[in-house]
Parts: sequence; structure tokens; C-alpha cells
Amino acid sequence: MTLRHLAVVMPAFNEVEGIRGFIDEVRDQVSPLADRVSFHIADDRSTDATATVFDDVSDVTVEVQPLNRGHGPTALAAYRAGLAADPEVLVHVDGDGQFHGSDFPRLIAALLQADADVVHGVRDGRTDPWYRKVLTGAVGLLIAVAAGRRIPDVNTPLRAYRPAALRVLVDATPADASVPHVHFSLAEARAGFTVRYLRVASIPRRGESSTGTMWGRGNAVTLPPKRLRRFVRVALVEAWTLSLRPAAPLRNIRRPEPATR
Repeated sequence: MTLRHLAVVMPAFNEVEGIRGFIDEVRDQVSPLADRVSFHIADDRSTDATATVFDDVSDVTVEVQPLNRGHGPTALAAYRAGLAADPEVLVHVDGDGQFHGSDFPRLIAALLQADADVVHGVRDGRTDPWYRKVLTGAVGLLIAVAAGRRIPDVNTPLRAYRPAALRVLVDATPADASVPHVHFSLAEARAGFTVRYLRVASIPRRGESSTGTMWGRGNAVTLPPKRLRRFVRVALVEAWTLSLRPAAPLRNIRRPEPATR
């Protein structure tokens, strides 16, 4: 099956060293799958040339955000930009390029073959600092209790969506949410979305500098950055308010009828 239009969306911050090569790699892999492929980057007020590196590339649109707001709001802005392009399938991935382009056709094939609402890329071989691994495990346990089942890699940034299913999630999530993928994963499980999980390789961030990430690079950082500790506190309050408490608004999400896809 050849798709009419595939949209690939990315939040990005200071990724000039690797993002163009990453998009070239992804484009080479997915172009045979669709009549049209478009890329939509939400730039979180980068201080390098991320916002201008695609000025001469016709299939890449960059929207510079009005403020630097962090990963969550920027990811949601990227999702909205991709949905506005009216694709048949939408893929989200972070602009730091921590995946192989060859896994993108596998992700899309899993979505189409299973007639799924969403496919999550479950990361193998992550090279994150120890505190990120601990945080991921703790969040996964919390969400498993709330969802009634384990969700592999609850915050993975690599996802393929049917637009109708994605619109339900994006419309229900506040534009300033810090951890939209955690909310999405929980809502998908509770609302009975058809979700598939695909093992993919996780590779180091493309680029040599550390300016493109708020989390620290590799295992060289021994203690969680202060910014991360503040983020965790904010994210926990947000998760309780929006998704976990009995009257949380995101508990009301319902899976769209298949005919609306």
C-alpha cells in the first residue's frame, strides 16, 4: 500500500549538527512508501542555526515557537503542524535523531498491517544517564498501576499515528503540557486504542555538543541536573492533575470510531 501523504514531525532545540542528516536518512527510507512526504519541525527558540538550516529544502517546514517552552509544548506544536497538513499517517520523532532511519518503514508497516491507531517505538540499548533510566522506570510503574497494565517505554518519542486517533489526544491535552507522551500512553490504554509496540534501536544523540538536550549526555553526568529535578516535580503535579486523579480531564478521552479515520 502506498500512502497518499506521510507527515514526519519533530520538536527541536539546538540540533543544527545532526538534524539535516537525520532528515535526509529518514526521507531516503520512507519516500518509497508515500506519494508525498513532508517534514514539520517545531523549533523551541534554538540559539544555533537549527531554524535556518532547511531554508533551501522544499519538503521541510520550520515553525519557530514564540517562546522557549521545553520539549512537551514543542512536541505538541509539531503534532498540530503535522495534523494541519492533512496526512494519512503521521510519525513523531525528536530532532536529536536517536533512531535509525531504517526503523521508520518498520514502524509504518506495523501501523498499517495491524490497522492500529498508534505504534510505539520501544527503545532498546538506551545510553541515557542512570537517573534517566531510574526516572523512566518509575514513571512506567506509576502509569502501569493507573492503566491496569504495563506500557512498554511509556514516554517514547518515536510514534506512528492515524490522524483521527491523534487529534483526539492532541485536542484534549493542554498546549503547555510538559509530558504529553505520558498522557497519550495512559489515555490510549484506558480508552481502548489499538496500540502496537515495535522494538527499535536507540542510538546516541547526533551531534557532539550538549546544548541540544536538557538531560545531560550519555553516562558522563553523575548527578541529575537541577533543571531536570525541577522538571520532574512539575511533571508529577501535571500527571496527577491531568491524568491520574479521579476527576482528571484526560480520563474522558474516547477512541474515535474507525469510520472517522
